[in-house]
Amino acid sequence: MTLAPETDVPAAGTVGQTFLPRYDDDAAPAVPRASLGRLTVDEKFVRIGSVASGLGIAWLITQRILPLAGLPWFLVVWLVATLAVTAVTAAMSGGAVEARDRLAATVMTVGAGVVGAVLISAVVFVTVKGWAALIHVNFFTEDMSGVGPKDSFDRGGVLHAIVGSLIQVGIAVAITLPLGIGTAIFMTEVGGRFAKLVRTVVEAMTALPSIVAGLFIYTVFIVALGYPRSGLAAGLAISVMMLPIIARASDVVLRVIPGGLREASLALGASRWRTVWHVVLPTARPGLATACILGIARGIGETSPVLLTSGNAQFLVVNPTDGVMNSLPLFVYSLVRTGEPNAVARAFAGATVLLAVVMVLFVVARLIARPQRTKPQRTQRTAPQSARTEENP
Repeated sequence: MTLAPETDVPAAGTVGQTFLPRYDDDAAPAVPRASLGRLTVDEKFVRIGSVASGLGIAWLITQRILPLAGLPWFLVVWLVATLAVTAVTAAMSGGAVEARDRLAATVMTVGAGVVGAVLISAVVFVTVKGWAALIHVNFFTEDMSGVGPKDSFDRGGVLHAIVGSLIQVGIAVAITLPLGIGTAIFMTEVGGRFAKLVRTVVEAMTALPSIVAGLFIYTVFIVALGYPRSGLAAGLAISVMMLPIIARASDVVLRVIPGGLREASLALGASRWRTVWHVVLPTARPGLATACILGIARGIGETSPVLLTSGNAQFLVVNPTDGVMNSLPLFVYSLVRTGEPNAVARAFAGATVLLAVVMVLFVVARLIARPQRTKPQRTQRTAPQSARTEENP
């Protein structure tokens, strides 16, 4: 039984009467949709057909009608033609609202595909360029002591740069993680006039050039205090770059925590500190891990602060306070400057290792921030009261 298109209309002068819509018993029942997020077969056919039609139109325009040779013109015309066909087919079936929805979905899908293609192409290009050096085991187990830019790939490696980058980033994370999250807690949970000033300074430092951070540590730590160039100085320079990123991202994460959680904790008698420590921070842990990831990604790839504060060592250094220390960005920079084919290939291999190290750090941060699943406790079943009285009279 379905509603008929016509409905009863009350006559003039009738007041207080209820008129129900008429039902058509002969009409076919409406078929419910299986899922709001899942496309039907017809919708899939229309979308695939729109893309195929756009492909045919793009080929016709670029290859037969207009002199638009080249892959970029073909892709642009294909996108425009696909959007036009999608808008027409959506308007025919669902009107203007459906057309706007289809166009927005198509644009977002294409944008995501372009970003993914750029990312994959960059990783593949860097890996292919450095593959000649990556296939040698000594590249991961040796340093560059006594190795020249023209030497073959069976000598030298990137071990000293990997160790240096991990040490420097570890020092920076140890400094910036508590300071950045503490600053975000102060801006979000404490507030006040001074919190607005701190938020303004943090936002301004987000766009701080990396060379300024390197010059600051070089002037204060090396020139004024008299400490030599070392991995510690490089870690301090990287921490200056990471601090505003972590503080700003953590502030955004903490501000989206529902206020009802704080109010419930305070209503139960908890102090402000216990509320932040036991309620706010555990709830925001995945977002805080993302903030830490953003800071590490900004700091581990910096070259100019490390070049000014740590120097370029061609041998393995483990102590961050014992003289110069190399890192992966500095390793790549120094080899590319030589211009030798073998050195440039080693530089691409070092860039590949840098991408792998960043990926590993991201995965570790995600695993640490993953919410813990508590297993449901099994309740022990008790015997009925009548059975227990029969056993123990």
